[in-house]
Amino acid sequence: MPRKSPFLIDLTEDERARLESVARQYTSPYCDVVRAKAILLAAQGLSNDEIGRHLGMPRQIVSKWRKRYSAEGMAGLHDRPRGGRPPSFSPSGGGGG
Repeated sequence: MPRKSPFLIDLTEDERARLESVARQYTSPYCDVVRAKAILLAAQGLSNDEIGRHLGMPRQIVSKWRKRYSAEGMAGLHDRPRGGRPPSFSPSGGGGG
């Protein structure tokens, strides 16, 4: 039996417009586009399994972004700082031994 998410997504017109804008941008990072599409599909009432099949991602990942969006809105779709050792080189190409 399919699971039903307890995190229902009900978007305002402004939220929907912002998510659609991100989902359409070819210059946006891929992860941002997929997250926006997942939330838009969730707002249409699709299950996490259906969204996952549509976007080619695991149900658990869809669930994660749905839950975070439900709790934090657009801010929940951004990456959070990760733990661990800091990088030993800068992404701009300089330094690092």
